[in-house]
Amino acid sequence: MARIIVDIDVPDLASGCAFYCAALDLQVARYLFDRSVAELVGANATIYLLEEAAGTIAAAAHRRDYARHWTPVHLDVAVDDLDAALARAVAAGATVEGNIDDASWGRIVRLADPFGHGLCLIQFSAEGYDTVVAG
Repeated sequence: MARIIVDIDVPDLASGCAFYCAALDLQVARYLFDRSVAELVGANATIYLLEEAAGTIAAAAHRRDYARHWTPVHLDVAVDDLDAALARAVAAGATVEGNIDDASWGRIVRLADPFGHGLCLIQFSAEGYDTVVAG
């Protein structure tokens, strides 16, 4: 069985830990690799913050850039109370990128973390994604 872990590059580990712990109510479990990686727990997937300086090689010829950017892979965080989670994330430094949207499966709001990464907070209805399953 595969196990999913999440790696998030940040330019400064202390700032990354401060944001993700405050915004998503996570905790630092331990530091690895001479304190350049922090293991965060409190979600159903382990999250690793990796301190990587802006401008360093990310993949092939691409360099890390912590300005707001779009990528098809992002973090969706399912929460029980979207309004409370949104207030906590904004207080920690997240930027709201649009209104809260209502859908048959629940509510969603799109955010950016202080490091340019997109993330969404989602509060599912009782049926969740089952409301959009073709029968």
